[in-house]
Amino acid sequence: MNRFIAKSLAANLGGQRVRSRCLCGAAAAAGASSSIRGPNHGQEGQCSGTGVAQYDVAVVGGGMVGMALACSLASMPLTKNLNIAIIDSNPALVNGIRINKEDPPDPRVSTITPATISMFRDIGAWQYLQQYRHAYFDKMQVWDYTGLGYTRYHARDVDKDSLGCVVENKVLQSSLLLCIQNADIQKKIFPSRLVSMSLNPGLKSKRMDGISPEISRGDLTKLQLNDGTCLYAKLVVGADGSKSQVRELAGFKTTGWNYSQNAIICTVEHASENRCAWQRFLPAGPIALLPVGDNFSNIVWTMNPKEALDRKSMTEADFVKTVNHALDHGFGPHPTSSLLGNGNFFSWFRAGVVTSGNGGFEIPPKVLKLASERMVFPLSLRHANDYVSKHVALIGDAAHTVHPLAGQGVNLGFGDAFALSRVIGEAIAVGMDIGEVSLLKKYEAERKPANIAMMAILDGFQKAYSVDFGPLNILRAAGLHAANYISPLKRSIISYASGEQRLPLFS
Repeated sequence: MNRFIAKSLAANLGGQRVRSRCLCGAAAAAGASSSIRGPNHGQEGQCSGTGVAQYDVAVVGGGMVGMALACSLASMPLTKNLNIAIIDSNPALVNGIRINKEDPPDPRVSTITPATISMFRDIGAWQYLQQYRHAYFDKMQVWDYTGLGYTRYHARDVDKDSLGCVVENKVLQSSLLLCIQNADIQKKIFPSRLVSMSLNPGLKSKRMDGISPEISRGDLTKLQLNDGTCLYAKLVVGADGSKSQVRELAGFKTTGWNYSQNAIICTVEHASENRCAWQRFLPAGPIALLPVGDNFSNIVWTMNPKEALDRKSMTEADFVKTVNHALDHGFGPHPTSSLLGNGNFFSWFRAGVVTSGNGGFEIPPKVLKLASERMVFPLSLRHANDYVSKHVALIGDAAHTVHPLAGQGVNLGFGDAFALSRVIGEAIAVGMDIGEVSLLKKYEAERKPANIAMMAILDGFQKAYSVDFGPLNILRAAGLHAANYISPLKRSIISYASGEQRLPLFS
């Protein structure tokens, strides 16, 4: 099924190729340039100040993925001499992100994979993250409401210490901000919003106001901000989220659709610490219970918009009751192993039958009370048909958004950031223009297939569990049992979800 979905999705997402547009400033000569302005173009005017600064890389969006790119560039010998501009109107990037360790966890969290953790260590950000609350988990249980099947994953199945780590987004952001602030690289944060972006064919890279040393020759992209500031950059990176201004200004087309689902997120408290990640597929969508440290867990519950509104507005006591109902016996019985003969159905695959005790089905820990507000957001799938054009690249949610059922969205974004930084380093090593489209296509060629594959798998799960149909329920149960009892398949699934770029097939 996933293979079919991947082919269909790839055909849709790779359909139209986008022409690279010539983007120019309003002050450029007629015929030599054209201007593309953002929705706030009424704010555009003459550049303020006496000079225009030049940067090697301008990162538009100082969120987690944009900051990860900046930190990665600062960590590599070939790129640490670059001059980087970070453009984001979030005042916390200038004033600092305040985290009170005594407060309950924020409901906005990310599940980062072992591959992402390794990258954070490489760029020097993990040392800052470790100062704050975070929760490793080495077990995960997945089951559905029919009671027909379940699977349990354990880090020891792949000789790892953990399957992942759940971290508050503000902790990730703060750690990356501290990392770039302490990095030995030229950088400047602009607390503003991008208004227009233009490409000036006649302007070559050179010293401007002593801010940036000379870099390789080539056209520069001009950026104008809402406070009147202008700057030039060899490469503009759109890391500005699912409603990316860079993507819009550069003319990138997207393919995708909205799911008829919303997600409600919140922090809950237990009587004791939760050390396992839990996910149950319900008729309207999955509910996940993720450890976030101490006695707290994070809830991510997908449902139709009306249900989300109702559950957001109900009393705390009623909401806690519905959560425990959904994670226990609500909507259907607890699963057993009897449907497929306790794994004997797969005895033909002798080498792969798991008989050791990952253990039987367990009931998740009971939720005692809410520890945060309930937040609701709509779900969608979006993918840019192209990730790059001349002097422009998209990373993270600016390039793709996915269903949150496996917590892979931010990991895909971090993968983009680290891949792009490597490609920039390779360009510098051979003296290439870092904004040259032929170079940037190497980044796209690496990340696009990996992102589409993950998007197809997640979209396939979403669709497969959106239908309550007897024969399909049996097939889903068989799939869960297969993942539980065929160890090569289980290892491949864990390795793929951990960040290794291999599809979950037999190894």
